[in-house]
Amino acid sequence: MNLGPFISVWDDPFKHGEVFVLDDSGEVDLDLGNYERFLDVTLTRDNNITTGKTYQSVLDKEGIGEYLRKAIQEVPHINAIKTWIESISLIPVDGKESPADIYVIELGGIVGDN
Repeated sequence: MNLGPFISVWDDPFKHGEVFVLDDSGEVDLDLGNYERFLDVTLTRDNNITTGKTYQSVLDKEGIGEYLRKAIQEVPHINAIKTWIESISLIPVDGKESPADIYVIELGGIVGDN
């Protein structure tokens, strides 16, 4: 899994100068593609999380009334990253029916990015 600090909902791997297309047509940066090949697993676009995707999921929940019109706050409402990691880590990626024994998470960011 790759967690990026980008506010955009869709990651822009072209910004990094490289792109890897997953089996589900998800475009991710080459790091995630290298992990997929090296570990011999099949990843999906859901294995790539951006800050924007996290905020979008919170706003979607607000739109359907999940927060009962209360003010949304970082704590406790924005636990979407934890929830996302927990749910994605349960999806088999190696052709077996059980979740992986170990889950690798890259916390992204670019030094000097502007």
